[in-house]
Amino acid sequence: MTTTGEFPSPRPSTTRRLATWLHRRPRTRLAALLAAPVAWLVIAYLGALVLMFINAFWSRDAFTGQVVREFTLDNFLELTQDPYPEITLRTLGMAVAVTVACALIAFPIAYFMAKIARPRWRGLLVVAVVMPLWASYLVKAYAWRLILAEEGVLNWMLGPLGLKGPGYGEIAVWLVMTYLWLPFMIIPVYAGLVRIPDSLLEASADLGGRSWMTFRRVILPLAFPAVVAGSIFTFSLTLGDYIAVQLVSTTIFIGNAIFLNVGAAGDLPLAAAYSLVPLGIIMVYLFVARKLGAFEAL
Repeated sequence: MTTTGEFPSPRPSTTRRLATWLHRRPRTRLAALLAAPVAWLVIAYLGALVLMFINAFWSRDAFTGQVVREFTLDNFLELTQDPYPEITLRTLGMAVAVTVACALIAFPIAYFMAKIARPRWRGLLVVAVVMPLWASYLVKAYAWRLILAEEGVLNWMLGPLGLKGPGYGEIAVWLVMTYLWLPFMIIPVYAGLVRIPDSLLEASADLGGRSWMTFRRVILPLAFPAVVAGSIFTFSLTLGDYIAVQLVSTTIFIGNAIFLNVGAAGDLPLAAAYSLVPLGIIMVYLFVARKLGAFEAL
């Protein structure tokens, strides 16, 4: 029996007891929060990579077309023969060319956004840079196909000058890739330039440093990790793309070769083995980028 005015304290609910228990154990709370996304990453992403790695060591029966699940290195030996080394070098050259072009175009744009434009305009400029990413990848690729066509807009504009566009080919691939991945370079470089204090530029000017010297001695060394960070996107995306390449060129790159081996040839083990080549290249590139401080700029 309780005295008058006294009531028994309510028992805490199961949810409240669980919340109290998790509050006292921050590591358990963090593990529960990350369990679902980590499980999805392990199963869907890392699991797919493991299966691809295993398939690379199998072979395809030339008569039946069935996959022979026996360990072999024949796929990797075939990748050392024509035309695969040439395709790999061509793709690497294109990835480097696109990355350099994006860096040269992105740096002045990012510098204007970070150091010259008024603060209230910076947000609008960032939106303007990111806005092309909202459009469909295929829409942009097909738009460039129409622009570069024989009777396209580019030839129509250059015709009165007696000039002609590049048409379809490797130059077209370079133009399209540079356009597609340029925002991925501008944003990291912009973020890196914003972090540079204006006082450093003023100090350089006070000490007699001209514009070129200030850029070479102050701006470029501090912004270089951001450029490398942006190059991770442009380089890797160019290395693995095959849809835009197929729309504006008949030249074979790594992505097209893998696609043809999966579809037309039906040689899944060889395609899996060739897929490890760009993956290895990207791993080496990430290691070099880390040494250059790119991850600190992200």
